[in-house]
Amino acid sequence: MGEKKVYLAVILVQVIYTGMFLLSKAAFNVGMNNFVFVFYRQAAATLFLAPLSLFFEWKNAPPLSFVTLVKIFLLSLCGITLSLDVYGIALVNTSATLAAATTNCLPVITFFFALLLRMEVLKMRTSAGVAKIVGIVVCLGGAATLAFFKGPPFRQLCHHHLFVFGPTPHPEPHAHLTWIKGCFLMLMSNTFWALWLVLQAGVIKSYPSKLLLTTLQCFFSSIQSFVIAIGLVRDPRDWILGWNIRLGAVLYCGIMVTGITFYIQAWVIEKKGPVFLAMSTPLNLMFTMLCSAILLCEIITTGSVVGGLLLVLGLYCVLWGKNKEKTHLLHIHKLESSDLKQIVPPLTTKEQLPV
Repeated sequence: MGEKKVYLAVILVQVIYTGMFLLSKAAFNVGMNNFVFVFYRQAAATLFLAPLSLFFEWKNAPPLSFVTLVKIFLLSLCGITLSLDVYGIALVNTSATLAAATTNCLPVITFFFALLLRMEVLKMRTSAGVAKIVGIVVCLGGAATLAFFKGPPFRQLCHHHLFVFGPTPHPEPHAHLTWIKGCFLMLMSNTFWALWLVLQAGVIKSYPSKLLLTTLQCFFSSIQSFVIAIGLVRDPRDWILGWNIRLGAVLYCGIMVTGITFYIQAWVIEKKGPVFLAMSTPLNLMFTMLCSAILLCEIITTGSVVGGLLLVLGLYCVLWGKNKEKTHLLHIHKLESSDLKQIVPPLTTKEQLPV
């Protein structure tokens, strides 16, 4: 039963992320400003996480130095505020399917940054090293396919948009340059997020209270995104939520994605490791592609499918290489341990060390 729970948890994580892509796109389709959306989303996440972090971790939290506080502020700016703002602009110009597809680049981009910062090692003459290089190249090919090749569209699966009455808000096929700009902005958003994942490792060592750390980042991100939104959005009507899809998208992304998914992912990583979680990412693409075609009336093109498959293939190449490398290191460690035992046999109860 324990194994089933882990698999169900992984599926639930990808379903939650699918809902994030769909609801965000739906909110933008009905006219919500993406900068205002990011502020409301992070404010909702802060209000949700603050009581939990104070209740569970406040008493045992380590002291927070000024230097660590500045690092957390900069992490929030890079990995959350800028990443989500750029992601919002990209989603307005592209589709939920593309957003889900480019998520498969995240582990590959993270590995690339870790390699530059010498947190990862790449051995070119091993099968693991070759697999990693092939994965990076295939991911680049998938990103280029998504940006520059559309191909013939598949048959539309819906005729009535779920969130808007009247004509579907999805325009005639996107202007080619707008679509390309959206693709590169989506990759830029994932690049910010990958950099955040790599740099966060050092901050966690100095401040290991993960829940409080997440709450502080959400709080700082709320302030940062508010400053950006208030500087770029001057129409007061853009700030009105109301009882509609806008409010639903804000609450869902703030509570479900930032709050609940954090715990589920941490639990899955503890049980099965980060590679197992990363290997489930393609489920998100499949769910989003199907749901966006049915619920949002998005047009799925051959280029989107081919590019998405290349990204998934690149992801699995990198993950296979990392897993192969890890297995090899464990094997070497076991051999060294066994050799040491043969050289220095364990002492029995009757044996004594010489004086």
